[in-house]
Amino acid sequence: MSTQPLPLDGITVVAVEQAVSAPFATRQLADLGARVIKIERPDGGDFARGYDTAARGLASHFVWCNRGKESLAVDLKDPRGLDVVRQLVAGADVFMQNLANGAAARLGLDAATLCAAHPRLVAVDISGYGADGPYADKRAYDMLVQCEAGLVSVTGTPGQPVKAGIPAADIAAAMYAFSGVLAALLRRANTGIGGPVEVSMLEALGEWMGHPLHHGMHGGEAPARTGVAHAVICPYDAYPTADGGQVLLSVQNDREWRRLAGQVLRRPELADDPAFATNTARTGNRAKTDAVVAEALAVMCAPEAIAALEAAGIACARLNTVADVAAHPQLAARGRWREIDSPAGPLRAMLPPITMPGGPDPLMGPVPALGEHTDALLHGLGMTDVQVSALRRDGVVA
Repeated sequence: MSTQPLPLDGITVVAVEQAVSAPFATRQLADLGARVIKIERPDGGDFARGYDTAARGLASHFVWCNRGKESLAVDLKDPRGLDVVRQLVAGADVFMQNLANGAAARLGLDAATLCAAHPRLVAVDISGYGADGPYADKRAYDMLVQCEAGLVSVTGTPGQPVKAGIPAADIAAAMYAFSGVLAALLRRANTGIGGPVEVSMLEALGEWMGHPLHHGMHGGEAPARTGVAHAVICPYDAYPTADGGQVLLSVQNDREWRRLAGQVLRRPELADDPAFATNTARTGNRAKTDAVVAEALAVMCAPEAIAALEAAGIACARLNTVADVAAHPQLAARGRWREIDSPAGPLRAMLPPITMPGGPDPLMGPVPALGEHTDALLHGLGMTDVQVSALRRDGVVA
């Protein structure tokens, strides 16, 4: 049992957050030991609570992004509710918000205002497109930002662009907000000053577009949409197997092609055939190359195909479903699953990917019910039962 504390033990975070970007960022902080106080509307809370009921009646997005937090349901439009949040911020190390552009500033909860009042505070503003510029007030849902950042233009098949199947823009912004907080806390440890942090979803996803963006800007063309195939390497695609599965393989050089041809395709003559011998030739003859590979794998079941490819030293993977990932033998062997508590009972969750050997496990606390911690937080600010009851009666808190 480790005697070391979690890295963010003793850090308090207050978050006026909703949906994915800020909640996912603060969940990383909670997993690493920070106390995260989540500010929610009394009338339904974070709207992600209502996205679906897939997690035993709870919303899957909310369960994913909000474990380990304390929920305070308070009306920020009421001066008494806003004062509660300001008192909490005064004692916090980090504040984070992802309200619509301008909304936090109108409440005095933007990073610049808060850091001016509390120099040690690290305050994070997450926005869709940034605080200024012609897009500043544009609505910025994940799919829209994926389109604006060009991700959709390079994802999909030649005939059909598609968005990523996960909220890539939200996740990108969340992870830059997370790392921005850690950097600012380190700076504060050295200087005593926290300071504002700004992250926009467009700029975060724009950074992730680095390869196609630089390829297109500096004399080339943007990579073509090729499904799961690779634009300039062949064979590099998913191929059907006899049991209805699909196996993806990647041949990175001509030596690997020789091994694939001889040991898996059972057609060693293709190693020196001018139509297939080099990657340039195989890419130019992509349809023929894919047909040869598909024919060989079509008579094998997926485990047989994987075994044959691995024996030949060819990089490969199964095209797994979500259910396959939940039962993945590697995750099971490494003990990456835990149970977390929630209002619906225990739920399975994956350990966060930051592993610190020799240290304690991430916190992975319960998923909070709306307003579950309201009374305790208000009492922690010195309010009496009578004062809390009055706020409840007036609908300021829930």
